[in-house]
Order: sequence, then structure tokens, then C-alpha cells
Amino acid sequence: MPPYRVKLELHGEELGDFIKKSPYHPLVSERFAEAWRAEHLTGLEGFHPVEVVRVRPMKKGARRPDTVPHYVVVSTAYGRAAVDLVLNRARIARPITCQECRSTNIQAVHGIVLEPGTWSGEDIFRPRGMPGTLLVTERFKDFAEQHGFTNMRFTPSEQFVWDPSHLGPAPLPSG
Repeated sequence: MPPYRVKLELHGEELGDFIKKSPYHPLVSERFAEAWRAEHLTGLEGFHPVEVVRVRPMKKGARRPDTVPHYVVVSTAYGRAAVDLVLNRARIARPITCQECRSTNIQAVHGIVLEPGTWSGEDIFRPRGMPGTLLVTERFKDFAEQHGFTNMRFTPSEQFVWDPSHLGPAPLPSG
């Protein structure tokens, strides 16, 4: 609930344009928000002002930045896009019981593939089955690179790997 107040940790020299404190409500710089609106991208909503109450440098001996960008908090779309757990080669601890949320205990993912016909075209979104993951389009990637936005790393979906226990990809079904 507003008013939004945050404490930020600085891990480099300057604060970034995109701060993913959570995949549900990232912070974006006002510069990012203005460009987003101007280019009519989709998948973010809200754009509520944030008061930065403190910036804490995390490197020993580092200084606080001279200026702190103005930030807004946004909500990321949780659309209809659904991950295909078989083609993702996901290892799961238990079968999916809810086809809507696709909540499961994912232990490893090797590539991200969406089920055909489930994505409705958002430029940034959280897919069903992997709610903590943000997926973006090439359009979003081009937008970020064109404007020089910072604090974002893009991994092609087919190269995405999350496997903290080193289980390896699930075998593809035979036949």
C-alpha cells in the first residue's frame, strides 16, 4: 500500500534502472518508466512513486552515489502463458495438481518453452508454472539496449538453466 518507501543496497558504482527486489513488484527508474510509456510496451502496470529512504553501499569502502534516481514500483503481468514442463526438461518433485497456476516444486529447468497458444503477447510477464521468473520479448530486450538501461541481464530462453542441485535435465519422453 502507498506510500512506498524502500532501502536499497548498492552493489556497484551506481544504482540501476531496473531493480528486481521481487519478480512481482520490481522498481524501475523514472527514465525507464517514461520510455516505457512512450513506446507502448506491455506487461507492466502500476507505476507508483517510491521514496528511497536509504542507499547502503555493499562494497567495503564504497561511497553512496551522488544522486539517486527517482523510482516507481510496477507490477509484472501474470498472464496466460504457460510453461511446457516436458519441453523445459524440468525436474519436478510432485505432479501438477492445478492446471491454472501450475504450482509445483520445480527442482531444475533446462530451457524455457511455452505451450503453444498460451502467450498473449506481453513484452514482460511471469509465466504460469514458473511465477518467480520474468520472461521478456526481443522487443523488450531491444528497448532496454536502445535506451542503455542498466541492471538487466538477458538469457535466451533455450539457454536458460536453473539447476541448484545439479540434477541435470529431465529425460524427454520416449515415443
